[in-house]
Amino acid sequence: MADIEQLDPRGRTPLHLATTLGHLECARVLLKHGADVGKENRSGWTVLQEAVSTRDLELVQLVLRYRDYQRAIKRLAGIPILLEKLRKAQDFYVEMKWEFTSWVPLVSKICPSDTYKVWKSGQNLRVDTTLLGFDHMTWQRGNRSFVFRGQDTSAVVMEIDHDRRVVYSETLALAGHDQEVLLAAVQPTEEQVMGRLTAPVVTTQLDTKNIAFERNKSGILGWRSEKTEMVNGYEAKVYGASNVELITRTRTEHLSDQHKGKSKGSKTPLQSFLGIAEQHVGPNNGTLITQTLSHANPTAITPEEYFNPNFELGNRDMGRPMELTTKTQKFKAKLWLCEDHPLSLCEQVAPIIDLMAISNALFAKLRDFITLRLPPGFPVKIEIPIFHILNARITFGNLNGCDEPVSSLRHSPSSEAPSPSSDSSSVSSSSSLTSCRACEMDPALFEVPRGYSVVGTHQDTLREDEDDLLQFAIQQSLLEAGSEYDQVTIWEALTNSKPGTHPMSHESRRGDSYAEQLRLAMALSAREQEEAERRTRQEEEELQRILQLSLTEK
Repeated sequence: MADIEQLDPRGRTPLHLATTLGHLECARVLLKHGADVGKENRSGWTVLQEAVSTRDLELVQLVLRYRDYQRAIKRLAGIPILLEKLRKAQDFYVEMKWEFTSWVPLVSKICPSDTYKVWKSGQNLRVDTTLLGFDHMTWQRGNRSFVFRGQDTSAVVMEIDHDRRVVYSETLALAGHDQEVLLAAVQPTEEQVMGRLTAPVVTTQLDTKNIAFERNKSGILGWRSEKTEMVNGYEAKVYGASNVELITRTRTEHLSDQHKGKSKGSKTPLQSFLGIAEQHVGPNNGTLITQTLSHANPTAITPEEYFNPNFELGNRDMGRPMELTTKTQKFKAKLWLCEDHPLSLCEQVAPIIDLMAISNALFAKLRDFITLRLPPGFPVKIEIPIFHILNARITFGNLNGCDEPVSSLRHSPSSEAPSPSSDSSSVSSSSSLTSCRACEMDPALFEVPRGYSVVGTHQDTLREDEDDLLQFAIQQSLLEAGSEYDQVTIWEALTNSKPGTHPMSHESRRGDSYAEQLRLAMALSAREQEEAERRTRQEEEELQRILQLSLTEK
């Protein structure tokens, strides 16, 4: 039997090729037989993105439906497996503080922070956080808990709304789920489909293939040494990660002239100004990339030519004429690694990040970073880029409630050592455990709170592509800049809003003075950067002079 996911000589799966050519019935047959919607072609585009470029509403609806269906299946299968991994690890409580920073002065003032509180006990996991909902152009704050309870072949997932005292509960199990029932449950609305057909196709990728980790140095002149810092009571080595590139690609060939104009003209002064900091990269020395191919098969490529790996197509290819803009920006990530931290990244923390990454784009970015080959140690603090102007800083702290008491935790003298059933490899250092004892948790943490109503599965709109959400989050952050009442956080935009529901333009309220303030702020920021570089050069020159003098004296 032929492999349904086998790539052709041009880097496409059969489903990709059928979609690019606009062959609806071929795509339908392939999808019914399990073709993977999530596969990317050689150029890094998904099946859904290629479907959007055809402008075929029915094809987009079909692909979107099967994408959500396949995501649901992976979620059903993946959560019990991840909870089983957690069961083997030692129990713990930890807090993950997310802070967002920006090199843009005005944006940095509204960068948010949020703290995730994580309880892990056996096969049970609870994550508490504060969320905002997007409703009628305003953001609503609320308190949420996500509870995962593992069982033999299934898992119970609860979303607890503490403000409304309501619990949405769902049992996840592959057995007994009918394909047609699941497909019917994920039927996309016409609004969702039209939202994609009238918006640019955007993908954001963190390119780490050339990443390099180096120890940061501290001190001045000839007395520089490898840098260490204390992070929440743990001594950590500080590493810098260089050659990290954030690549944003935007396709607009499927848009009408009207929608192309809207996508270009709907920027605020801040967004327009920030465009200066984005580098347009292409084959012509950094100019705008514009590829003009043709719809379906305009250059009359024959099957013999297409499937012959030795035949050079040159610039010829299948598909609608592509209008592509690529922007790249180089970043430096930062790591604080502790070699004797009691938590294990692989056994205790990684499964939690995987669980949250199923429906959370920020955790997906974090997962992609920590799966790199990091230097040894537990990352007590991580700073990574998540968008062109934003970095996320994640700090692990208050392990087992040792820094600040947690009412749901109980310590005892016998809890200083791991239980016999726990995997001893989860513990890096017995001395670290002594300084921060293990704990016992109140079983009620993982149950429905007293007095709360259980109303069944929460029928939220399915999470959209993380790239769309990140784009939308940035747009909202910039539109709301300067508003004390409706300050937007990236996490809030990612969890509760969807692209396609574009907010009203605030340009009329901003005016030229706002852009002028921004230009002044950016100019000041640039001068500060130049001054810092000048001081660094002076230090290096002084160091060279001292070294030469010391050699002369000898």
